[in-house]
Amino acid sequence: MIVPLLIAVHVLGVVLWIGGVAFVTIIVFPMLMRMESSMEKVMFFQGVEHRFAKIAKMSVAVVGLTGGWALSVMHGWNRLFTAQGIDITLMLVVWTFYLLVLLFEGKLFKIIFKGEAQHDMSKVFLKLTAFHWVVLVLSLLTIFVGVFAGHGGF
Repeated sequence: MIVPLLIAVHVLGVVLWIGGVAFVTIIVFPMLMRMESSMEKVMFFQGVEHRFAKIAKMSVAVVGLTGGWALSVMHGWNRLFTAQGIDITLMLVVWTFYLLVLLFEGKLFKIIFKGEAQHDMSKVFLKLTAFHWVVLVLSLLTIFVGVFAGHGGF
């Protein structure tokens, strides 16, 4: 009974998290790119990011806890980094990547943009858009592999 509950909560967390990433990538960034004023772009992005960051952090925590707990209950840790566990391994890698990005977001942005924000805001948002597309595609691929493997696809 506990495993289906853990998996259901896990999937809800993934839907909130990756759905939010998809929304930001597919809806918010194109809106930002059409805005004329750099200040308007920054203010809009900060407003969206501020609200979504809380949801993303909560979702990533829930996904990590439920995923780890489910792996423990099902004795699945030994599947990590094996051909049979490609789905779980990919999920763990993507989750770890997001966790690191969320934990070190401020430092990462300073490294990535090194003062560019004062010069060309369009360049900054173009880089952020490209980064989000890469992360979104990786996330969707992970979901695809997880569902495919979970239903006997491998």
